[in-house]
Amino acid sequence: MPQIPPLILFSRMFGDLDLQTLFITILVLSVSLSFHEFAHAWMANRLGDPTAAEAGRLTMNPLKHLDPIGSLVFLLTRRIGWARPVPVNPNRFDRKHTIKKGMMLTSLAGPVSNFILGAVSIIVLNIAEIISALTDTQNTQMFLLIFNMMFMFYAANMLLGLFNLLPVPPLDGYKVFGAALPRDLYFRVMRYERYIGMVFLLLIFFGGGILGRILTVLRVPFDLVIATPINWLFNLLRDAIGLNSSIISMFF
Repeated sequence: MPQIPPLILFSRMFGDLDLQTLFITILVLSVSLSFHEFAHAWMANRLGDPTAAEAGRLTMNPLKHLDPIGSLVFLLTRRIGWARPVPVNPNRFDRKHTIKKGMMLTSLAGPVSNFILGAVSIIVLNIAEIISALTDTQNTQMFLLIFNMMFMFYAANMLLGLFNLLPVPPLDGYKVFGAALPRDLYFRVMRYERYIGMVFLLLIFFGGGILGRILTVLRVPFDLVIATPINWLFNLLRDAIGLNSSIISMFF
């Protein structure tokens, strides 16, 4: 039986997704998920728990963080994927931090890292647009590539951050939510953790896009807090150097 060339195989698997977009997507998610898990490991280490560092997870190397099955599921479904969770031992937190506080800070570090990457993406996007306007290269392939990549970085990281803040097991938001609950109520909720997680997975796969619509609504205030001020500052810079208004503002 003749072998199928790799490019033809890719095109059959991702018929409506060109290879450039596919590779940008892989790059964006590799960096974003790795930075997310690195942030968990970094925060735990700062709080006195070196478990993740000892396991080699205090790194930005995607090979240390990405889960092969989770990555494959994302490429096939383009709806859900996952990285390997960072090991945390709350009993090793230093005495300045209770287990609850340590778990809350460690869990929050992941989503916050995605919002930081989102802010950096908007800054780079604005800088690239200003440079391209000054050099009259706005219609070049290089500028369009940078624009698409940074826009995807922003959108992906905002959605990753918001998704992981949902108070549903096994997401980071559930750990933050649990740490904020009284001890007795927390253990009551834990009894239903497995069932809540199963219902959540069913919602992702068979919910008809309802989760995506919820995240789109939740993203609005985050855009106002992150993207809007950055774009406003860069528009002031554009006015100062005599450039036209940014096309980036049209997307936010």
